[in-house]
Amino acid sequence: MDLAAFERNLKRIQAALPAHMRYVAVVKADAYGHGMPQIVRRLMQSGVDCFAVANVSEAADIRHMGAGWPILVLSPLLPQEDYFLIQHDLTATVSTLDECERLNSLALAHSTIIKVHLKIDTGMGRLGVWHDSATELLAKISTYPALKLEGVYTHFSSADSDPSFTQIQRKRFLDVIATTTALPPELLIHADNSAGIDTLSSPSPFNAVRIGLLQFGIPPYPESALGRVAVEPVFSFHTRIGLIKELPAHTDISYARTHRLSRDSRIAILTAGYGDGVPLKLSNQGSVLIRGQRCAILGRVTMDQTIVDVTDCPEAKIGDHVVLIGKNAPNEITATEFSHTAQTIPWETLCSVTKRVTRVYVGSREV
Repeated sequence: MDLAAFERNLKRIQAALPAHMRYVAVVKADAYGHGMPQIVRRLMQSGVDCFAVANVSEAADIRHMGAGWPILVLSPLLPQEDYFLIQHDLTATVSTLDECERLNSLALAHSTIIKVHLKIDTGMGRLGVWHDSATELLAKISTYPALKLEGVYTHFSSADSDPSFTQIQRKRFLDVIATTTALPPELLIHADNSAGIDTLSSPSPFNAVRIGLLQFGIPPYPESALGRVAVEPVFSFHTRIGLIKELPAHTDISYARTHRLSRDSRIAILTAGYGDGVPLKLSNQGSVLIRGQRCAILGRVTMDQTIVDVTDCPEAKIGDHVVLIGKNAPNEITATEFSHTAQTIPWETLCSVTKRVTRVYVGSREV
């Protein structure tokens, strides 16, 4: 992980945001596989406005790193988790009247206030109160003495592929905001994330944006407003050659014999497989970089090893550094290319690199 690149990304993103726009740093799933402690510390130093996580366990990890930071829990809480909101000073996402009543009762019982963001379902079909009922629930929240409404937000389902439907979702959300009276002036209003920002160049009530993948140097959709920010990859994925051997033409390779050598070949066995985060879909499809040269993956990726063709890379030897994602001059395999070849998305790629893969941080500074 290149922490210096990460810090440069943060500065560029912050410079691109209007002065009134709050930066909500999404760091769920161990900061998208980058390592939450290292990433969160840099975000704190850079002065982001809020953190967003998936659950109370992730939120507690951040709270142990620093008091006072607003932390939004994006997923619904189980009733037995509610007290963590009070214990760690967290902000809950609510979607239903039942959740509001439950949290209000808990807060009253402990003589405190619980902060909430209301999520509005404008077409994602996941969390959130359906937009036709959102105005009513917003009004109801204001009557609960132990709840403090700190934000209202939605989530776009197809920001990358369906701009027309995204505009429908945006209008549904804005209609709710427009028809709701007496919203707190400090309320965070957010709909966009790295994938589909369209609120930076025109007047709107939006005053916050959720930044996830972009801060790690991967523009989700380059056509979005922040997609044009020049960010640098933070994440790279490496392994080594554990064995090299010669095999004759017509030899079958790996499980199920899905590849047969067309020539006498020199193959390298890499010390990483799907147990480390090399997707099975890269079998017979992907490539790696060895000594700056692309080498094809042969046969099925296995749990602990991957087989590649180094016949045309005669300099390759045992112990050589191998790049799965990253630069190896003069070539590069980006996370986006890797994901496309594996028929997945960069979010899954980053989150799928397992814990047995050692995280190495470069460009760090004392904290």
